Amino acid sequence: MILGNEKILEFLRKGLIEKLKRANIQPAGVDLRIKCIYKLKNKAFLGKRRKMPKVEKICEKGKFVLKPNEFVLVETMEKVNLPQNLAGIILPRSSLSRCGIALLTSFVDPGFKGTLTIGMKNLSEFPFEIEVGASFAQLIFQEVRGCSKGYEGRYQGGKVV
Repeated sequence: MILGNEKILEFLRKGLIEKLKRANIQPAGVDLRIKCIYKLKNKAFLGKRRKMPKVEKICEKGKFVLKPNEFVLVETMEKVNLPQNLAGIILPRSSLSRCGIALLTSFVDPGFKGTLTIGMKNLSEFPFEIEVGASFAQLIFQEVRGCSKGYEGRYQGGKVV
C-alpha cells in the first residue's frame, strides 16, 4: 500500500523527514531537492567484496551543467528517518524524463536514516542545467507488514559512498 497525503502528514509529525518544505508534500509522496552534486573519481568493483569509488564534491550552490552522457551522484537536502514499518521508493520527477535525464534510484529500507544519494545521467545530446535546491525526485512510502529488523548497512546516516 502506498501512503497518501493524510498518512504522510501523520508520519511527518513523528519526524519522518527533516528539512522538508511543506510545498514539497505531494498527494502520494514527497519531492526531494538537490543539496550537493558529486562526480566519481576512480573505478569501482562489485564482487564478494566491493570497492566503492572515491567521489569529489563538484557543486553545492548555484547551477551545474550536466553534459551529454555525463553521470553524477546527487545528495538530497532532506534527511529521512524511516521507521521499521515504512519503506521508500525513489522515482524521478516527470520533468527530468522529458528532458532526457535518467535517475538511477534504489529502494530505501525500513529503519534507514540519513540523506539519500541518487545517480543522475544525461541521456540526451544536449547539456542540461540543474540548480542546487531544485526538486528532482519523488519519494513514495510503502507500509511494511510483519517483522522488519531495519537497515544496518554501510550507508546508514547518509554516506554518499
